Parts: sequence; structure tokens; C-alpha cells
Amino acid sequence: MRYLLILVLAFSCAAGRVSAKVYSATGLVLQVDRAKRSIEISCDVIPGYMDAMVMTFAVRKVEALDALKPGMTIAFQLAVEKDAAYADNIHVRQYENTAQEPMATRQLEILDSATQAPAETEDGQSPLQVGQFVPNFSLVDQRGANFRLASLAGEVVAITFIYTRCPLPTFCFRMSNNFGVVHRRFADRMGKDVALLSITFDPEHDQPAVLAEYARTFTKDETGWYFLTGPPADVQKICRSFGVNAWQDEGLLTHPLHTVVLDRHQSIVANIEGNEFTAKQLGDLIESVIDRPN
Repeated sequence: MRYLLILVLAFSCAAGRVSAKVYSATGLVLQVDRAKRSIEISCDVIPGYMDAMVMTFAVRKVEALDALKPGMTIAFQLAVEKDAAYADNIHVRQYENTAQEPMATRQLEILDSATQAPAETEDGQSPLQVGQFVPNFSLVDQRGANFRLASLAGEVVAITFIYTRCPLPTFCFRMSNNFGVVHRRFADRMGKDVALLSITFDPEHDQPAVLAEYARTFTKDETGWYFLTGPPADVQKICRSFGVNAWQDEGLLTHPLHTVVLDRHQSIVANIEGNEFTAKQLGDLIESVIDRPN
């Protein structure tokens, strides 16, 4: 009888697992909590289950969290049981540049490799990593005023890198449009809790007046949003400190895409590569950092 009961229980457990509904899902990691064995995700729409929203899911094995950091885009399976839901089979989605010509991208990789630009900055330092403090830097904003990163201490700062002549709608324009959406979302917190920095890597052309005109494409109220330029050597050093480099290629600039989020203490929370995230997900990430205890 005892063995029969064990068999029945085992069958019931197995049946419970089989009856779980499994959905394929993607999203942007907001927070990872190893102590609670959970992950907070800004999820894309999961057809047949839920709209795009922020959700916290348990994981069965804490080791599944080892490789995850805020700002990573992931694919996973969402298993929904009667009284629980959990994320499983989590994979980081590597960004692949499909918008630019493969040859141009390959040229950039070769040049980067030759100069060691992605591996280290001109002063021999490696690009800043998640968790590291960002040293103060000075540039000039779209109004021609001096700007210092240190002046934003106490605010959550998002940084992206653009040039105003970029012809590709999925590159610089998308990065700036994302910031425009974020700027509207946090309109009542801009200049107090949130700041946005759009740094040009084409400073010789993108002078303050050019940036001011560019800014008007995305916002009528520039509160808390700084479009920054400066001496080419200074701009290049700052860009490279975040892993951003650009090269002239047949009249255009070949470049990677990075969006960086700093906490209130100006340490890097996330450095998102590519454009495979939504403005909502970026806003969700910023909000999660705002809400963290100091």
C-alpha cells in the first residue's frame, strides 16, 4: 500500500508538471535577486497569455541567474502552473548588427582589432564595466553651456551615443526616439530624479547649434535632457570608456549602439548593446533603478 501511495503521488506530481502551460517569451532584465531566486523582467507581449509588462518570476535553479545582468535581452520559457509560474531555459540574446552592410561592419571590427579600441581606451584603461563608478567628465550642451556629469549626482542617468547625420532609422534615430519616449514618461521627474545624455561621436559637425536643432525633433521641453559635444579628443575618450567607437566609411560613420544607465551614485547599472529593446523596456529599467533604496 505504501508503494502504491508513493506511485500515486509521483504520478500526480508528474501530471502537474505535464499540465503546466509553457510559453515562449522574451524581455529585458531589470533586476536579478539570487537570495529570492527570482528575476524581474520587462516582458514583451506573450501571445495568448499577457500584454507587455513588468513581471517578477521565480527560477527553479539559482544557477540560471549566474550570467544575467540588468539590461540584458533574454529569451526564456514561461511555465505556468495552477498556483505558480517560473522562468526556465533562459538564454541571453546576443545582439547582431543586421542594419548595416556586413562589409562595413567587418571593416570596423578589423580596424578595432588593429587599434585595440574596444579592449582599452587611449590611456590604457579597459572600458568601464557594470558596477563601476563613472569618473566625472565635462562637455558642452546644446545651449552652449558647460556640462559636468558630477552635477547630476543623486539622479538616475541614461546615456546614449548618436550623430545627427546618421541616415539609418533603426540606429541613432531610434536611440533618440527611445529617449524621447522616456523623457515624456518621466516628465515630472526630469531634472530631479532622471537625466538623459545624448553624446555625439561626430563633434566636428555636431556643434551646439546643430544639436539644438536636432533636439527639437524629439522634444519641445529639453528639461533634464542634454545633447552633448566637445573637443574631439575629449569626446572620443568618453565614448571609448563606454565601449563606443566610430569610423568614417564612405562618408558615413560606422558605429555600434550602446545605451548606458547609471544609478544615483553614478555607477553603471547596465550597458545595453544594440537596438533590440523597446522604449518602454528602457523606461522600465530606469524606473527600477529610481525605486532602488539609496
